[in-house]
Amino acid sequence: MDYDIIGDIHGQADKLHALLDHLGYREREGAYRHRDRTAIFVGDFIDRGPRQLDSVMTVRRMTDTGSALAVMGNHEFNAIAWHTRDPDRDGEFLRPRSGALGRKNREQHAAFLAEVEDRGDLHEEIVDWFLTLPLWLDLPGFRVVHACWHDGYMGELKPHLTLGLGLTRQLMIAASREGRMEFRTVEGLTKGLEVALPNGQRFHDKDGHLRSNVRIRWWDTEATSYRALALMPEELREQLPDTPIAADVRSPYDNVKPVFFGHYWMTGQPALQSPSAVCVDYSAARGGPLVAYRWDDGAPLSPDRLVWTG
Repeated sequence: MDYDIIGDIHGQADKLHALLDHLGYREREGAYRHRDRTAIFVGDFIDRGPRQLDSVMTVRRMTDTGSALAVMGNHEFNAIAWHTRDPDRDGEFLRPRSGALGRKNREQHAAFLAEVEDRGDLHEEIVDWFLTLPLWLDLPGFRVVHACWHDGYMGELKPHLTLGLGLTRQLMIAASREGRMEFRTVEGLTKGLEVALPNGQRFHDKDGHLRSNVRIRWWDTEATSYRALALMPEELREQLPDTPIAADVRSPYDNVKPVFFGHYWMTGQPALQSPSAVCVDYSAARGGPLVAYRWDDGAPLSPDRLVWTG
């Protein structure tokens, strides 16, 4: 079977519909479909962009009719946590809504809330659908995860997931508690791997938040230093020491199958990250293109199979 793996949408329904049209999908009986291919979405359908519901419902209708598969992104996880009451904290939710942290959380979620917060039944219905999404897909020819393929984390977490590799409401509670195995593993799969910067170094991320940890290029099995592994702007990355990371949290990717993922807000010309790793997130919500990889069964990975619109 042939697939089109599509990157983070973030409410950019115009770009999504344009890309689906470009890929040969046509809207029939309420859903985009392709005669010969299946789409796969890598998560992060919501937040930031101007057409939240249109984006979510396009993906949902495609998955409901079998013309697409999808995995959970960190923004879907956050949406579930925002909507789920915390049983141990009176009046609070798993994703806090009060204080400075609550203001930051609402700001990050504002675009989605603007379309659903006053539509309680629809909001709950969408959150329930988010809970049906698997955290990863391991298909015969390739793998898909939102942020990081980590065999160790998956092995720890899998016995607690649904048969479809999804989270339950009860598991959401544990996955929202720092220090828990469920928090560490779900965070790693949906947000990537971080290491603490040495010597108290800090930097501002894409949203202006001050960070003392840096996300790393987990797919790069040869890089071992802070500088080589860091996922951050080049001018900042060059300031990092070219010394080995003291505690490398990677589970080296086995390269048995190609792996596709999103999450990392890549820029520039879409490209392969390694001979077996492809990121399809090229910052569609910040003026970048919405990217897809056209997977033909049995064909080797090639940058020529990356397509985009916007």
